[in-house]
Amino acid sequence: MINYIKESYNELKNHVTWTDWSEAQKLTVVVAVFSVVLALAIWGVDTVFSGVVGQYFQWIKA
Repeated sequence: MINYIKESYNELKNHVTWTDWSEAQKLTVVVAVFSVVLALAIWGVDTVFSGVVGQYFQWIKA
């Protein structure tokens, strides 16, 4: 187990190409923006479907 941790650390330190800090910040902003946009889109679709289902059940009651 100790050997695995040492080898993993060595792999991460010496063989992985990490992005620049500024690039990581830009990509984080892009992910955050798209997450908010997707959340708003899902909220909008949910609101529309909720209204449609509500109208359907009111129509069935009548």
